Amino acid sequence: MREYLGNYVKEIDEKLSSKNISKTDIENHLTKIKFFQHERLIHLLVTLFYGVFLFLSVIISLKVWLFLVILYLALIILIFYVRHYFFLENNVQYLYKQYDQMKNIIEKNTK
Repeated sequence: MREYLGNYVKEIDEKLSSKNISKTDIENHLTKIKFFQHERLIHLLVTLFYGVFLFLSVIISLKVWLFLVILYLALIILIFYVRHYFFLENNVQYLYKQYDQMKNIIEKNTK
């Protein structure tokens, strides 16, 4: 997903720098934004699930010391999910900015 999103952002940046934007590009961009928003929502839900699981692991590990292994495993997974979620969040917000720039270019070209 990182590579796909990164390549797409670069592709749109190149189109923006050349100011070669069509209405079809904007429609496609909105569709991609919806896909990435869905991906972001799913990762948010999974991240929240792992956060709750980590909290429960802390409580259980206070009673059963052997459960610390699961606690550390959940912590490691949660760190990676948070990192990926922030990547998605930041890039989706950047896609919004690209959309605004695309609209501005189209408006200037139609005047």
